[in-house]
Amino acid sequence: MEETTDDVPMVDSSDGQMEHDRVRDSMQSNSSFSSSYSDQDADGGTYIDNSPWVFMPEPVFIKIFLQLQARDVLNAGQCCKRWYKLSKDDYIWRKYFRKEFNVDASIPLKRGAESWRAEYRRLTNNVPMVMTDVLTFHSHQVLHVSFSHNGKMFATCSKDGFVIVWNSAYPSTIRDSYDMRKLSWKYTQFSQFNQTDTLLLVSGVHFGSPHSTSGEIAVFTVQNGFKLKCRVTNRPYDIFGTWFSDQHLLSGDLSWLAHLVSSSILWLNKANQEVDSEHTPVRNQMYKFYNRNASSIRAIMIANCPWLSDPPEWKIDIGNLLRTGGTEQKSSDEEPGTSGGARRAGNPLSHYQMNQDMDSDDEDDDEEEPDDGQEQRTTEDVPYQLLVGDQADYASPIQYLEEFRQEYEESYYESSDDCLEDDEDDADEEELSEGEEDLENLCPKYLIFSTGSKTYTPHQIGFKRITRVNFPRRLDPGPSLRERIALRDRQRELQVIMAEMSPEEIRLQYILQNEDPPNEPNWANYEAVAGRFDKVDKLIDLHGHIIGMGLSPDHRYLYVNSRPWPKNCVIRNPLDPPAIAQEIDIHVIDLVSLKKVGKMLRAHKAYTPNTECFFIFLDVCDNYVASGAEDMHAYLWDRYYGVCLAKYQHADVVNSVAFNPRDNEMLVTTSDDYEIKIWRSLSKAQKLGIPTVNRASEFRKQKNNRPPPQPQQHQHGMRPFV
Repeated sequence: MEETTDDVPMVDSSDGQMEHDRVRDSMQSNSSFSSSYSDQDADGGTYIDNSPWVFMPEPVFIKIFLQLQARDVLNAGQCCKRWYKLSKDDYIWRKYFRKEFNVDASIPLKRGAESWRAEYRRLTNNVPMVMTDVLTFHSHQVLHVSFSHNGKMFATCSKDGFVIVWNSAYPSTIRDSYDMRKLSWKYTQFSQFNQTDTLLLVSGVHFGSPHSTSGEIAVFTVQNGFKLKCRVTNRPYDIFGTWFSDQHLLSGDLSWLAHLVSSSILWLNKANQEVDSEHTPVRNQMYKFYNRNASSIRAIMIANCPWLSDPPEWKIDIGNLLRTGGTEQKSSDEEPGTSGGARRAGNPLSHYQMNQDMDSDDEDDDEEEPDDGQEQRTTEDVPYQLLVGDQADYASPIQYLEEFRQEYEESYYESSDDCLEDDEDDADEEELSEGEEDLENLCPKYLIFSTGSKTYTPHQIGFKRITRVNFPRRLDPGPSLRERIALRDRQRELQVIMAEMSPEEIRLQYILQNEDPPNEPNWANYEAVAGRFDKVDKLIDLHGHIIGMGLSPDHRYLYVNSRPWPKNCVIRNPLDPPAIAQEIDIHVIDLVSLKKVGKMLRAHKAYTPNTECFFIFLDVCDNYVASGAEDMHAYLWDRYYGVCLAKYQHADVVNSVAFNPRDNEMLVTTSDDYEIKIWRSLSKAQKLGIPTVNRASEFRKQKNNRPPPQPQQHQHGMRPFV
């Protein structure tokens, strides 16, 4: 008989192998017994002449197979060629797939998938599930993890002040590390590799008062040694920073204009700041945004958007997206989130402590945000089951609009990959360091950030279209040193003279000189000062505290973690934001139409109140979405079907997750328990010869055949995979 084990999933346990051997022995025995009473059929199988199996029609076989478990059908399919062919019937596997993975019957097979059986195999064998490494070098909470684009390295940031670069091959080892406390950093919080994986951006928080928002960005070389290349100030620290191109990065600065009113400036910086002349610029102001109600720009990122430059190539039904894609799904009422303890966990969001006592704001908070369309689903329409340890049957699925799945498969081939090639350069690092051609012929981009307008906590996603960037090659030298000193002396003399004059005399002096007296702008009146600031192209209000964002690999979709506010809440004081839910929602935004095309209600847990809320990073790959949570687990969903597939155990809050961009079957999770865990798929673990005992908790509807839980000596509650 033809061996088919490699083509069949899940026949990996000892029980499955014993069953396989038993069926094979039985076949050999039956074949020997009936050799004189039977003939070979057309397929080469051997049957007894009067056996009822010969005359049984296929629909009856299928009905019988549907009464079996998937493993039993796979084993039965190895009895003979006819049974093997019937065991591959896609009708059977569609039933199994939808039943076991809780997939809605209205969702068709993913475009490009071989069959339902192949999808069942993928979600069984190719989902990161086996814990293959536990890295414990960090001595404090591990806040963030990021991969290089080539998948060979990943970097971790921690409250111990270190940034560590790891080799991603099994077993993972330390490649480089740096103690940022040498540079007066309190801790590292974020990292990102540039497109060519030659540089690493590291963002951190300075030492200072408890409410200080001062931060800094450092750039390290990754090739030919881990060397510090430049340092850039960054305020507030949770703007994080991001690569704009291969040799330029964005940082932020914040300045207060009036009570509750500030300005956020985004700076474009050269990664190489070694210049021969003081007149050669190393940074240039890119945008200046107006902030109201004590809010500020945070968590900036850059998305490559080729559709912005060549609309005819994007034959997308924008009309339908505008009619249905922008549905504002309202959150249901939830009990306010409460803190699980006084300990300040994770990386807290920055905000300012106002010394003044605030009265109730007179702003009309009942004013509704403009609706983008009619509601497609209400909260009550979305199934949700609270997760309680391992007793939960499944987590909340992502509810997509129909347009998402229509565009999902096509978007990857028509999106930002072309732009990423534009940013790459085969030249060596010395040639790239000039950075002059790095900003030419750039793909159109979106600047994406979180901000607010009603309160200081970020509750809106802002979008600013970037088509051209002008970076000066030489600074205007201005007056000479002698001229600057003379000008300063005249200004001081004028200040002394004006200090002795009355306001009326000062006004008359300006009139005599045909000049208007200087007036301090009314910063609280945005309409009066709007011309001094850049305009945000689009704002999407999520009506909750935004705690994380992640782009799909093609930069087509933005996934956002948000903790919703109570329904119909009224904000009367911008320094007293509404209480937030203890669950995290995930929103999906299409960057072509800038509309929400998906939402997952109450997907995973969070407990800290809004005053101590910190970032929970999420990551997106071609097939899956993963996010950390405060319930000591990370979670993973299938992007297309929207179903939750697994949760990953830790002993404390999971702050960050990251997929290997070259291997969707590898996931890294980091936690406040000081540990970094690496998860690989069952298929990869078997190829590497890694024991598959320590596994994540799998979400499946059928649990009848699950082995009993492991003994208590397994510290993190591991249990075997089905």
